[in-house]
Amino acid sequence: MEAIGLSIFPKPTISPSNYSKCISLNSPIAYTFKLPDSFNTQFNPLRKTQNWRVVRMQVVGEEYELKQMKDMAAARKRWEALVRSGKVKALTPREAGYAIQLSSKTLLDVRPESERTKAWVKGSDWIPIFDVDNGLDVGSLSKKASNFMMGGWWSGVPTLSYNNQFISKVQEKFPKDTDLIVACQKGLRSLAACELLCNAGYENVFWVQGGLEAADEKDFEREGPQPFKFAGIGGLSEFLGWTDQQRAAAAKEGWQYRLVFSARLIGLIFAADALFLAVQQVLKK
Repeated sequence: MEAIGLSIFPKPTISPSNYSKCISLNSPIAYTFKLPDSFNTQFNPLRKTQNWRVVRMQVVGEEYELKQMKDMAAARKRWEALVRSGKVKALTPREAGYAIQLSSKTLLDVRPESERTKAWVKGSDWIPIFDVDNGLDVGSLSKKASNFMMGGWWSGVPTLSYNNQFISKVQEKFPKDTDLIVACQKGLRSLAACELLCNAGYENVFWVQGGLEAADEKDFEREGPQPFKFAGIGGLSEFLGWTDQQRAAAAKEGWQYRLVFSARLIGLIFAADALFLAVQQVLKK
């Protein structure tokens, strides 16, 4: 669940003061690593003990991932129950657009800043439930490195952290009888936000099913430099035009659209080749 930024509870952060506790064998937050065999052989007389510790940490890490999956499954059941019971009313993007135009309902955008700045609904209010983690402490840097290695370089999805002030900021701005239409990019984080709002006493909560990515451009009055469907993409996949959203656009736009990304791919290949040759020349010297 953490991988997609859906945990609705803030995770403990690792700071220099609690770093040793976070990497202890009994901590649920453990990082899998293995020391080189050369280190174990030359400098570690307790190699068997060290290997046991590594295996133990790997097991703890797997247990933590399993717990995340179970938490995600439990959260989905709670969210589905909220929709079935009518506590949260589901709307298609088109229905949400009509509701905003024909009534005074408020669209609450809970996406992170990285998505909001690309495209947003005109007149919408923005209070993110998760936002880009700009921290420079040990925990934040570790999460950023992990996110990058797990595919962030390809997808462009930034490391996110839970906004502890989400509910308090909503309460400051909106009375509890306000009609709130909650939206995110794909529809999952907005469901988590709907649950928090219901638990805080908001009774008129609406959820945009499928998120803004499922919306047509005519469903909402958009502001921002990109279409709604492109607000959640990034990284190398966006640069090369290899996302599903861009492929769908290419099918409509034709060869001119594909030509731009083909040129980028060729340029990337030439740049990589030039870098390889430069490294070879340096090594020869």
